[in-house]
Amino acid sequence: MSRPAAAAAAALLVILAAAGGAAAKTTIEPCASADSCAALLGYTLYADMKVSEVAALFGADPAALLAANALDFASPGSANRILPAGLPLRVPTRCACNDGVRKSVSVRYSARPADTLATVADVVFAGLASADQIRNANGLAEVDPDALLDAGETLVIPFPCVCFNSTDNNLPAVYLSYVVRVGDTVESIAASHATTVTDLSNVNAMGSPIVAPGDILAIPLPACASAFPNFASDYGLLVANGTYALTAGNCVECSCGPGDLNLYCTPASLAASCSSMQCPNSSLVLGNVTAQPTSGGCSVSSCSYAGLVNGTIATLLSSGLQATCPGPHQFPPLMEPSTAASHGSFLSPSPAPGPGEAGGAVPGSSDPGRSTSSAGSFSQAGLVQPLHRLIFILSLVFYLHM
Repeated sequence: MSRPAAAAAAALLVILAAAGGAAAKTTIEPCASADSCAALLGYTLYADMKVSEVAALFGADPAALLAANALDFASPGSANRILPAGLPLRVPTRCACNDGVRKSVSVRYSARPADTLATVADVVFAGLASADQIRNANGLAEVDPDALLDAGETLVIPFPCVCFNSTDNNLPAVYLSYVVRVGDTVESIAASHATTVTDLSNVNAMGSPIVAPGDILAIPLPACASAFPNFASDYGLLVANGTYALTAGNCVECSCGPGDLNLYCTPASLAASCSSMQCPNSSLVLGNVTAQPTSGGCSVSSCSYAGLVNGTIATLLSSGLQATCPGPHQFPPLMEPSTAASHGSFLSPSPAPGPGEAGGAVPGSSDPGRSTSSAGSFSQAGLVQPLHRLIFILSLVFYLHM
C-alpha cells in the first residue's frame, strides 16, 4: 500500500472481541473531523423482501439501492420488486465520524414483537452490527442479548465503515463493509471483489490472511470520482465500478465503467421535474457527444455534468482534438435479480469457495466462487433461536495503552 506506515498504524485498528468462544474482527478507522464519505454495506437478505422494504430498513432510496447494485432501477414498479432471501446487496450509506471513529449511525430501527438485541444484530442486519454495539449506541443497560425488546422501541444501529480518503493505492475507491460468511477465504473474497489478498491484508491490518465467519472486512472497490466544485451539493460523488448512482434529485444518473474509470452522467427518467440539462451556447444536452473526423484526427465535443449548484443542474461543454473518434459509450449492464429464493440454512457456503474453509490458511490456489452468489435464508425458527454471539469491543484508549 502507498499509505505511510505511521499513518496506517494510527488509522487501522483491528479490534478483537470474544464471540461465543470465537474471535470476531472489525477494522476501525479513527477520525477527528466532521466530514463523511460515501460507503457501502454488504447486506444479505434474511427473508424475501421488497426493494422498498430493504430500502426502508436502511433509510435509503429504493432507486439508489438498485442503482448501487446495477439492478434495473428505472423500470415501472421496481420499488415493489421482491428480492429473494440470501441475495447479497450493496447498500449505499454515509460514513461519518462519530465518537472518534468512522461509522454509519443514520439508521433507526423500530423493534418488533419477539425481537431481541441478538436477533436484530445477527438476523435482521445480518451481522453488520453486534448486540453489544447496538446496546452501547443506545445507552441500554447490560442485559442478556436474548431478552425481549419492547415492541416499538427505536434503536440506533451503528454500522462499521471506513473512508481512508476515498482512495486505495492513490486511486479512487469506495469501501465496502463485508461480513465474512461460512466458506469464505481471504483469497475467495479478494477474487470476488477484483482486489488482491495483499491489498485486503494491508487495508485491514491483518497479521495473517485468515478470516472467520462474522469478521467484517473493509474492501476497497475501484471507483469513478467526480470533479464537481466544492460548492456543489453533490461534491465528492463517487461511483463504484460497474454500478450507477443517482444525484440531482434523481434527475441525473452517473455510471462507472466497464471500459474505464471515468464518470459518465446522463439524464435519468425518475423525476417529474428537472432543471435544464442543455450545455450553454450549444445544442448538446447532458451526455451528448459529437465526433467529426478531420485531417488532423477527430474533433470531439461533449456535454458533461458539473454538479448540482443552488438547485440547478450545472453542465460543462468541452471540445478538443483526439487521435481517433470515440465509439458508442458502454454502460454497465443492468441486471435482473434472481427470483429463486433459497430456503436452506442461514449463511450456507458460497459455491466453489476453494479448498480452504473459513478460518483456515489461504490455499495456494483455488477457483473461488463469486461472493455474490445467493446464500440460504434464515428459517422462521431461527428468528426465535438467535445466534449466541456476544461481542466485547475494546476502547481505542485502552487499545493504545496495551
